[in-house]
Amino acid sequence: MVNRFQATATKYQKSICAAIAIAVFLLVWQLVVTFTKAGLVLAGPIETIGAFIRAIWTPIGTHTIEGHILWSLSRVLVGFALGSLAGIVLGILMGWFRPFSAFFRPLFEILRPIPPIAWIPLSIVWFGLGEASKYFLIFYSAFCAVTMNAYSGVRAVDPELMGAAKMLGASNRQVFTSIVLPSCVPQIFAGLQIAVGTSWATVVAAEMVRSSEGVGWCIIKGQDSNSTVQILVGIVAIGIVGYVLAVTMRAIEAKLCRWSVRGK
Repeated sequence: MVNRFQATATKYQKSICAAIAIAVFLLVWQLVVTFTKAGLVLAGPIETIGAFIRAIWTPIGTHTIEGHILWSLSRVLVGFALGSLAGIVLGILMGWFRPFSAFFRPLFEILRPIPPIAWIPLSIVWFGLGEASKYFLIFYSAFCAVTMNAYSGVRAVDPELMGAAKMLGASNRQVFTSIVLPSCVPQIFAGLQIAVGTSWATVVAAEMVRSSEGVGWCIIKGQDSNSTVQILVGIVAIGIVGYVLAVTMRAIEAKLCRWSVRGK
């Protein structure tokens, strides 16, 4: 009972601190645009929030703001799912099979530091200006994050635990399915959390290059029309959706990884 009360108090304390931090940020923002020359080129929070609310039913281009968000999320979903699946498979294979690691890891380590944005020119050359180039960039951003974490998760499994299982008669397949896979799930989820954030950032950048809808398109069109309000509306949408995605991933991890420290 006491532990439950403490957990509830801690939860409310975090919520209150978050609310205070947001309020302070908005207040400072408003003071800056009111009492400095920044107000000449930067919309205030009241104007921005009002424009964001109006954008819910007033279209920006051909879609309302939620329509643009859904377009961006649909692109993220495809690229994130494919990239994460490929990353999990490659990471586990590299971690479990040493010859596989010896061949693929050097190639992966060369590709991993390259940011997704650097691939935009080549993606346009390879896939054109359509959806395929955006999917490729999102796939790449998710793939790198998940592969590294899946590999680290497999390599971090306690060798003594696997040795004990083999001494009790477990086959390599049983060790892999009963010990290695469950043990690396928290690490994989850590990679998925990173991947969903990088995927969201990547789709916004890709939409700024060439698109007719999406949150990135809203921002670049705001730039073209010299509308800082529209730019900030897009930025607010990015922040809200990014936060929701992060919270959702943490909730899924906590549900599926209750036995781990990360999942608590």
